[in-house]
Amino acid sequence: MKRHLPETYLICALLFLTSLNALIAGAGLLIFSDGKWIGLPLSWLDGTPFRSFRIPGLLLFTFIGLGCLLTTIGLLVQPAWQWPQRLNIYKNKFWAWTFSVYCGIMLCVWIIVQQLLTNYFVLQPIISAVGMLVLILTLLPRVQSHYTKNS
Repeated sequence: MKRHLPETYLICALLFLTSLNALIAGAGLLIFSDGKWIGLPLSWLDGTPFRSFRIPGLLLFTFIGLGCLLTTIGLLVQPAWQWPQRLNIYKNKFWAWTFSVYCGIMLCVWIIVQQLLTNYFVLQPIISAVGMLVLILTLLPRVQSHYTKNS
């Protein structure tokens, strides 16, 4: 296993903290679908296709929470798992690098959709900035080269 770059540790810290936040909030929304547990009024769902926070909670828990956690593990440990490789559109890159790109995009899209459908709250710009920073760091040539196969 290659030695990690400082940028990798920063990406992993951002993804892990995002994952932790999404797992806790997503689980809370799944269990308490009225949103009161985390202080979200049901009125925020007016104008959306949702009547409760259960589906958004499931999406948050699964894609952001588990997705960012899986990516963090992949970037740090670099396990030789074959199943994530099937979802890797950049075959010359290690799957976790590609998943880091996916996570950055998912965070940005999640916030854009959230801002279009719901009221503003303080975490939106922070999560948007995290998504952009993950993308920028992941796409640095040095990081790309680090996760290119056979390099």
